[in-house]
Amino acid sequence: MLNVMVIGKGGREHALAWRLKQSPRAGTVFCAPGNAGTARDGLTNVSIDYTETDKLQRFCLREKVGLVVIGPEDPLAAGLADFLRGKGLKVFGPSKEAARIESSKVFAKELMRHADVPTAEFRVFDHPQPARDYIETRDYPVVVKADGLAAGKGVVVCKTGAEATQAVKRIMTDAEFGQKAGRNVVVEKRLDGEEVSVLALVSGRTFLPLPACQDHKAVGDGDTGPNTGGMGTYCPAPVATPELMKEWEKTVFFPTIHWMKRNRYPFQGVLFGGFILTNQGTRVLEFNCRFGDPETQVLMMRLKTDLLDLLEAVADERLHEFEDKIVWDPRPAVCVVLCAGGYPGKYENGKVITGVPEADQLPGVKVFHAGTKIDDRNRTVTDGGRVLGVTALGDTLADAKARAYEAVKLIQFPGMHYRTDIADKALKVKPPAPPQEAPKLPARFRKPGGDKPAN
Repeated sequence: MLNVMVIGKGGREHALAWRLKQSPRAGTVFCAPGNAGTARDGLTNVSIDYTETDKLQRFCLREKVGLVVIGPEDPLAAGLADFLRGKGLKVFGPSKEAARIESSKVFAKELMRHADVPTAEFRVFDHPQPARDYIETRDYPVVVKADGLAAGKGVVVCKTGAEATQAVKRIMTDAEFGQKAGRNVVVEKRLDGEEVSVLALVSGRTFLPLPACQDHKAVGDGDTGPNTGGMGTYCPAPVATPELMKEWEKTVFFPTIHWMKRNRYPFQGVLFGGFILTNQGTRVLEFNCRFGDPETQVLMMRLKTDLLDLLEAVADERLHEFEDKIVWDPRPAVCVVLCAGGYPGKYENGKVITGVPEADQLPGVKVFHAGTKIDDRNRTVTDGGRVLGVTALGDTLADAKARAYEAVKLIQFPGMHYRTDIADKALKVKPPAPPQEAPKLPARFRKPGGDKPAN
């Protein structure tokens, strides 16, 4: 039996720990620090923060942890994987150097340029004034990105030059996303099209793409309002055809992974590509260095292969053993994220949540906890902006969506809000065009009883 430690406390970590626990080889699955959902699912929460590296290392050695799975980007960017590996522990997750593909937007964009990975036209600035001057010369809308980590919110999609100039002020002058994150900005051409998330397991020379998902970043229905960490997702995404998936392997994953290996920071873990399908072809919007959230929730619902075997193979550079062998539930999955009142702005914690056990009882439904904790009266209460990820399988995407929202209706907490249109992009089928009658020819061209021209 193998004891496992999952670092993190969000919905991604709950989903990973839940699936790891189902492995016949899994011993105790620890979560540091975990949340109310991991506690109620019989996983073992440990109140150690990822910044308490010595404490974490001692705990893992004492409890004979055979694999550490690092969930969020912050500990990866801080070098936790390197530290633990240096102490003799087996770790799933990239090094600090490799994690720069997410922790620095500038690094990622310059990597794409060098590796010839298709992305939007961009410029990098380390001072507000040149950024403003550049924006004024653009005859197209732009996106302004804080260079560093900003919990998924450091990207401002702008419609006008005035909005873009204001975004530069928010990021660089006001340091809305932190001094470090706002030191540099990337200003890039805004692209239009459907977005797709594709995650690939990467180890040594092998990479195995997982089924494509479609995330919903904006807080409101119809992709309105400010960006969030993700309001819901579905998998598989029909727009990611098998032909496109093959193309992305060749044009995105292979050149990126090869370039990183050649430059002496090989990637090990999950490489997450955020793509947009434009009229000119696919472009890469961003890379992440870890499992996505809420993409992980739908992927873990569909994964049938033993996750512990998979992640251990990545850590051991044996991923090639799983080529063409990862098994997925053929049923699609939908995840709807329930948020605290005010999110992605200010919100209050400590709101009592009801109805989760009832929702979990529905067939094909699993409620993954994100921003939750257990209070001193043993109640599950809110403890974050994105609170729960209600995830469901269905025979069709429409079934999965209906089941997820059926479960959502059972759950309540003050201020709760969510999108009602998760998966609609894939479900919107154009109505068939009405049959058109052939235009009638002028009478002089017609034969009696028909529309064919007379000879």
